[in-house]
Amino acid sequence: MSLEIKKECKYSLLVPTSMGVRLTPVNGQPVHSSDTYTMYATSAETNVASISSYLGLPVKVLTTFVKGSPVAQFIKNNLKSRFMDFEGPEVEQGDPWGFRHQFNIADSGYGSRGPRVHNDRAGEVGRTLNAGDFDLERIFGKEGVQVVHLSGLIAALSADTSRFCLEIARAAKKHGTRISFDLNYRASFWKGREEELRQNFTEIASVSDILIGNEEDFQLCFGIEGPPAGGEGIKAKIDGFKGLIERVKESFPNASVFATTLREVVSVNEHLWGAIMLEGENWHVIEPRTIHVLDRIGGGDGFVGGMLYGILREWNPEKWPQFGWATGAMAATFLTDYAQPADEEMVWSIWKGNARVKR
Repeated sequence: MSLEIKKECKYSLLVPTSMGVRLTPVNGQPVHSSDTYTMYATSAETNVASISSYLGLPVKVLTTFVKGSPVAQFIKNNLKSRFMDFEGPEVEQGDPWGFRHQFNIADSGYGSRGPRVHNDRAGEVGRTLNAGDFDLERIFGKEGVQVVHLSGLIAALSADTSRFCLEIARAAKKHGTRISFDLNYRASFWKGREEELRQNFTEIASVSDILIGNEEDFQLCFGIEGPPAGGEGIKAKIDGFKGLIERVKESFPNASVFATTLREVVSVNEHLWGAIMLEGENWHVIEPRTIHVLDRIGGGDGFVGGMLYGILREWNPEKWPQFGWATGAMAATFLTDYAQPADEEMVWSIWKGNARVKR
C-alpha cells in the first residue's frame, strides 16, 4: 500500500512552526562554564522540512515574527538560505517585556557528559499563531500542498496554536492534502490542559495519514498501552513497539503509515540508531546499528524529514524508513539542528555505511 499524493501543487511540504534560535557553546563545552556561543535558527518542524528543501522540493513555512527584531531578520535569512518560502504576520514587540523569539540554550555534551538543554520561551511570539492570519483557502485550495507536517509542539504551545493546528488539519483534509502528525508530547505544555489537548490531538490524529511518536507519546497523549516493561534484547523491544503501533492503528484507522525511531545511547558520541515503520499491513524494521554523534538534537526530526521525502518522491515504501534512518543519522553529524544533504547520494552512502572520501 502506498500513499497517493496530490499532483500539480505549488508546495510539496508545508510546516506550521514557531521559530527560535539555539545558543550552543563551542567545542562541546557545557553552558555554565562557557563564554563563547554560536547562534543557529531552529525549530523542530523546519528541521523536518530541511531534508526536502535541500534536496530540491518546494517547501513553505507558516510562522510569525517580531516586527523589527534583528533576531527575526536572522531567522528569515536562515530560512531563505534553506530554500524555504515563508509567510506570517509581523507582531509588535510592545514594551521591553513583550514578544520575542524563543531561545534554546543547549550544549552538545561529550563522551560520558550528557548534553543539557534549557528552553527559555517567555514571551514567545509563536504562541500567537492564529489561523485568521493566514488565507488557508488560498494556501491549500489554490496554491496546493502535497503534505502538511504538524507537530504536537505547536499544537500544545497555547490555546491559539491548538486552534491554529486544528484549522490547518481541517483545511488540509478538505483539499486532499496528506497530513503527517508527530505527537512530540511535552509534559510542561500539557500541564493543566490535559483534557483540552487530548481532545484536540485526537481530532488531528483521526484525520492524519502519517502518525509518528514514541511509546510515551502515544501513552501520554491518548492513553494507549505502551510496550511491556522489561524484555531483554532488541527483538523483544521491537516486538513491544510493534504491539504498540498495532494498538495505535486500531484507534486511528484513517492513518496508513505509523513510525517510531529506536535509540540506545552508548555515549554522547556513539548511539545505536534504528526505526520501525508500519505501512498498510507491511512492517519495515531497521534494527539499531552504531552511528557517531556530533550533536544529537534534531536526529528524530531528520528521520521524519527523510521518510516524508521518500513518500513525496513516491519511492517504494521500504526505502522511506531507510532514507529517514540515514537523514536522522546525518543530522547527528551537524551542529545545526537540521541535516543539510548535498544530494541523495550523500544520504544513501550513510545508509550503506560508506564513509569513504568522494573525489
